[in-house]
Amino acid sequence: MKSNLRIGSAAIALALSLASCSAPNIHYDASRPHHRPQGFQNNYTTFEPKSLIELIRWQLDAARNGLPPAPASPIARVAADLAFIRANAIAGSAMRPAVTWIGHASVLAQLGGINLITDPIFSERASPVGFAGPQRHQPPGVALKDLPGLDAVLISHNHFDHLDEMSVRALNAQAGGPPLFVVPLGMKRWLAEQGISRVVELDWWQSHKLATPLGEVDIVLTPVQHWSARGLNDRLATLWGGFAVFAPDFHLFFAGDTGYSRDFADIRARFAERQHGAGFDLALLPVGGYEPRWFMAQQHINPTEAVQIHLDLAARRSLGVHWGTFELTDEALDAPPKALSRALNEKGLTEEQFFVLAVGETRTLPKRGPP
Repeated sequence: MKSNLRIGSAAIALALSLASCSAPNIHYDASRPHHRPQGFQNNYTTFEPKSLIELIRWQLDAARNGLPPAPASPIARVAADLAFIRANAIAGSAMRPAVTWIGHASVLAQLGGINLITDPIFSERASPVGFAGPQRHQPPGVALKDLPGLDAVLISHNHFDHLDEMSVRALNAQAGGPPLFVVPLGMKRWLAEQGISRVVELDWWQSHKLATPLGEVDIVLTPVQHWSARGLNDRLATLWGGFAVFAPDFHLFFAGDTGYSRDFADIRARFAERQHGAGFDLALLPVGGYEPRWFMAQQHINPTEAVQIHLDLAARRSLGVHWGTFELTDEALDAPPKALSRALNEKGLTEEQFFVLAVGETRTLPKRGPP
């Protein structure tokens, strides 16, 4: 059964990175180095898809070595504190900054008087089809029906474990009207095909402001090192990125998917004056999906690199996400927190500074003080 699931996952990766071809970039701007006539590229390395031989090597090595191993213990899970989430959602200027881990890269963030969600995926599989591909190992920490009314949905890129058709359709149909979908350049067209029209598309360093009970919340798309593809003719056709969210009472960063690069030092420098040198109050950083390194390093950080990004950003705190939900790579589902703990010890940091949550758990955080 496990080998069939891995074959399904490998087939999806093969279709996206090998069979996919580039398309003319309708957003091409010659003045922007990451724009290319046939798509987008990273700032500090050129993405090149792995070859069929490399993909087969990975799968054979994993099968030969029994990878990924079974988790040593179940992924921690708690019942969501729906009473707090719902009360906080409508608290307006009295809202307490809080994050709730739904699973994978999906986080409900409450800050600045608004409710937003990152890379929502509530489907059973991270796949274009319902019968194959990586399957959930535990249900979402907050069910779709239990979410508060969302003001914004942040989508970092179009891979199936970050952009899920069922989930975005359901969120668009929420009671009270659709949230605002904030997406990288090129993704608006796909969302329109799903009947989603309340969309803002951003290039790197562009921003969009939301009015809130506390004042404006500014959402900025930042560079990260990754790639995009969803079908057979759209490799690198849409942009990818992280999000910096600036509310009067809280500064949040969400990295999406990324390899390690100088982009994070650039982000810190770019916003240093705005943040008065204090950094982000919380960074949502991926800590899973990293083995084997020879295959994944260009596109997925490991926990050691996540800790370095925490330092590069000068984040006050970080939350490790992108683990424990879908079996995408060769490390065990429960390995990332253990590796993160070791990496923190090596840098003299604590698990208060860079923590993980149980699925469904909410963490309240201090409001940002005056500059």
